[in-house]
Amino acid sequence: MMNSKNKNYYAILMAGGVGSRFWPVSTQDFPKQFHDMLGTGDTLIQKTFHRLAQLIPEENIFILTNERYNDLVFEQLPTVTKRQVVLEPAMRNTAPCILYASLKIQKENEDAVMIVAPSDHWIEDEKAFSDNVKAAFDFCESNSALMTLGITPTFPNTGYGYIEYDKSSQKEIKSVNQFREKPDYETAKSFIDQGNFLWNAGIFMWSAKTVVAAFKNNQPKLFELFEKGYSVYNTEFEDDFIKENYVKAENISVDYALMEKSENVYVIPATFDWNDLGTWGSLYDKLDKDENNNAIVNAKALTDDSNGNMIRTKGDKVVVVDGLKDYIIVDKDEVLLIFPKAKEQDIKKVLQNVKANFGEEYG
Repeated sequence: MMNSKNKNYYAILMAGGVGSRFWPVSTQDFPKQFHDMLGTGDTLIQKTFHRLAQLIPEENIFILTNERYNDLVFEQLPTVTKRQVVLEPAMRNTAPCILYASLKIQKENEDAVMIVAPSDHWIEDEKAFSDNVKAAFDFCESNSALMTLGITPTFPNTGYGYIEYDKSSQKEIKSVNQFREKPDYETAKSFIDQGNFLWNAGIFMWSAKTVVAAFKNNQPKLFELFEKGYSVYNTEFEDDFIKENYVKAENISVDYALMEKSENVYVIPATFDWNDLGTWGSLYDKLDKDENNNAIVNAKALTDDSNGNMIRTKGDKVVVVDGLKDYIIVDKDEVLLIFPKAKEQDIKKVLQNVKANFGEEYG
């Protein structure tokens, strides 16, 4: 099966984030991509890796993560080799690590086309996902294109950036007019009414040649920093170069660094259901519910006069809940969180308070 896949197809799987809105399950030492958040038997990074492997040779899937997660990657993806794990010695947002990995891939295969995908998103129709990515790869092989997959909005969400595309095009692949920052509610409503706005899912496709040229044109300083190491990439001397130079990179996202500055940007409106699993509430939306709309993971729950709750424990603990509506109830080792779903955006702040009052080991 592997031999039938295109050897020029590559993936960069982004697995360096902390996911602090999923505290207390997601912590700095063990973030959400390494947890089975959906109760499926697979962690999020395992599900993403297997999804990408339907189209891309497994040996061409590179995992981009912080060096502190090196052991977790090999534990959860035991078939990957050291070559495939690209370690960041410092947190520097998405542009530096994507440039670094792209240069490594280009040096290995000049004809590579690649997808850059987060490791912690939920995608249900994996065949539709593969079809969309294949269409993007075909386009990128014959065009100098920076491509993204956009998600058709289902409501005026203020938590995502938006992509405005050319309304006049009848083709599957649309030219992007501009990227728009996270809007307020009224602006988000107007985007949806206009009909040519998509959610920015942070999934990108391009050829190695095109993305490296885009960095060279739009981010010359960043390009120069990483290009200096080109001769040692994929050799035993690479680690020393990266340890010394990575920390000098600007902290900048690939959206700002490339996508918002380039002319050759295209989007495919995705044909699959998608959820970025960014908060407990978004996870709740995707889980099966009981007759009272409680989502229960790894728990034996007795609920009375309680509905709309997200209940999660470790190891099938018995949980009795009475009189609670729309709460997040998460029990993990030495931390118990009981928090209103309506205030879930404040969990990051709560985590900072907990660490300040009780110690860093709780986050």
